[in-house]
Amino acid sequence: MRLPALFLLTALPLLAHGEACVVHSQGKDVDVKVCQQNRSIPAKLFREGFCQPQLQGQKVEVDFAESCPPGAFGICHNAQVTNMPYRQDIHYYGVASDARFLAPFCESQSHGEWKKP
Repeated sequence: MRLPALFLLTALPLLAHGEACVVHSQGKDVDVKVCQQNRSIPAKLFREGFCQPQLQGQKVEVDFAESCPPGAFGICHNAQVTNMPYRQDIHYYGVASDARFLAPFCESQSHGEWKKP
């Protein structure tokens, strides 16, 4: 049950240039933490829309930072936001075995490069 929420978070449009957004989502059988590091999204769009996920039935906390914190098990570097020209780096925290699903998604759907920190 954790993976659908994880994929929803990976598909979210993301951040403002020079900023990061840490999204922690919790619900029944779901505990997901990602950080979206902006590469090209306008600041106002990032703050007011892209980093405000609406995930039904889940408690979502959003914290803004200058950059993503250390401790990620994988990063989708230079990922493209679906149907938009924007790019970001998505840092994944938590269950490292999820990389087997996230890495192929990163490369095929987001046209990014999967990296292990």
